[in-house]
Amino acid sequence: MAVTVEITRRAVLRLPPPSARGGGRKSPLTAFDRASTDGYIPAIFAWNAPAPDNAVIVDGLLAAVARYPQLAGRFGIDDRGRKCFHLNDAGVLVVEAQADADLADALVHDVAAHIDELYPKADKGRADEPLFQAQLTRYRCGGLVIGTACQHLVADGQSMSFFYTAWATAARTASATLPSPFTDRETIAVPRSPPAPKFDHRNIEFRGPSHSSYAVLPMDRIKNLACHFPEEFVAGLKARVGGRCSTFQCLLAHAWKKVTAARDLAPEEFTQIRVAVNCRGRADPPVPVEYFGNMVLWAFPRMRAREVLSSSYAAVVGAIRDAVARVDAEYIQSFVDFGEAAERDGEELASTAAGLGTAFCPDLEVDSWLGFRFHDLDFGQGPPCAFLPPDLPVEGLMIIVPSCAAKGGVDLFMALDAEHVDAFKQMCSSMD
Repeated sequence: MAVTVEITRRAVLRLPPPSARGGGRKSPLTAFDRASTDGYIPAIFAWNAPAPDNAVIVDGLLAAVARYPQLAGRFGIDDRGRKCFHLNDAGVLVVEAQADADLADALVHDVAAHIDELYPKADKGRADEPLFQAQLTRYRCGGLVIGTACQHLVADGQSMSFFYTAWATAARTASATLPSPFTDRETIAVPRSPPAPKFDHRNIEFRGPSHSSYAVLPMDRIKNLACHFPEEFVAGLKARVGGRCSTFQCLLAHAWKKVTAARDLAPEEFTQIRVAVNCRGRADPPVPVEYFGNMVLWAFPRMRAREVLSSSYAAVVGAIRDAVARVDAEYIQSFVDFGEAAERDGEELASTAAGLGTAFCPDLEVDSWLGFRFHDLDFGQGPPCAFLPPDLPVEGLMIIVPSCAAKGGVDLFMALDAEHVDAFKQMCSSMD
């Protein structure tokens, strides 16, 4: 069953003057912003019929964006010739579309074939490209898919989860008293005077002379797959670990073991995971939870393949936990100081974030969306029935999310080399 998606409206919507919050000022990119992916990250959610009218959702979007001025702005150039945010209230892109199928049929049979048509395709090279874009696709049955694309230099996953919740609340309640985020980039994570970086950030978060590059695969060799782990399975993993263990830690240890086996790595080969770490509560002083921007660094648990495969779940979780613990207040302050020193020297920094076609093998990268409160994305008719992952264009990239299609449990979305997909599928549901 082929699904056709027809765009019926495409418009950049600006905030009415009483709601405009940017004021035309310019705001710098922080070192955390510069270390993140310079590109648009899609997020796609589905709701069964009956779903709220598009007008209600759009009104809620504008009400929420009024409190997040970066989303309505554009990139600009500051007085030193560096990229910055221009908070000019230029607006957000809204696309409306229709699909000639019932949502339930599309979800079961054909969503993968047309998922690229369910969110806007942003051009990061255009100077006036909206930083936040949304597409509302209405299916024949009345079901709805909301697909968004947001420039990652604006905000990380936690920030965007707060924004999505605010958007849904605004649409559901028509409330003018939404909580406002903390958006002052100039006052978070202040550098020491003089800056005193202690770690090799030039080759860890940024591409320096000692940073090793990964191979690139043809895109048709990078295959996406999804695995659902029920609550009972996660509980079994935690029992294997024993003691305190988060859902993220135990599931990541499990995935690391199974991917390592599926890849059939040489026993003495090292494999590591690039683990995204939220630094808000780790900084000293802590950064407000509601801070809207990027506040992520990375941990790198590393083991030999034979150690990953032969070690207990507790030992693998311990390696993950120890690596994450090293992203502490001292490391964060060192990173902030490095960013300040590079800024003073006028140094252009290039992020180590993976580009299209990157093959991480023998390594992995993981992002956790387990803190994303899917059940709060209620635009008036209940939470989403599904989270639809777009194609992941990087081999070895994993995203862990709370399941909303199944009752409870966790979903793992990942991309692997086609040569390793069948082996991983055969073993991913086994703890042996």
